[in-house]
Amino acid sequence: MNIIALIIVGAAAGFLATRLMRVDADIPTTMFIGIVGALIGGLILRTLVSVMGALSGFVGAVLGAMLLIWLWRRFRR
Repeated sequence: MNIIALIIVGAAAGFLATRLMRVDADIPTTMFIGIVGALIGGLILRTLVSVMGALSGFVGAVLGAMLLIWLWRRFRR
């Protein structure tokens, strides 16, 4: 995935993940969460992308962002 697509998918995934996890975050934080989540999800679900197509990449990005939010909440305390 090229860098522009990563930013777009990551921003969308970060927005969705922060809403699903009920996190109040500003736009740059939401984008950061989404982009890092997209990287995490992309690494974890690379095999799934080759089997099921591009939609699984978005699902992986959302799951990666949710994992990052969970870790952030857990270790921020």
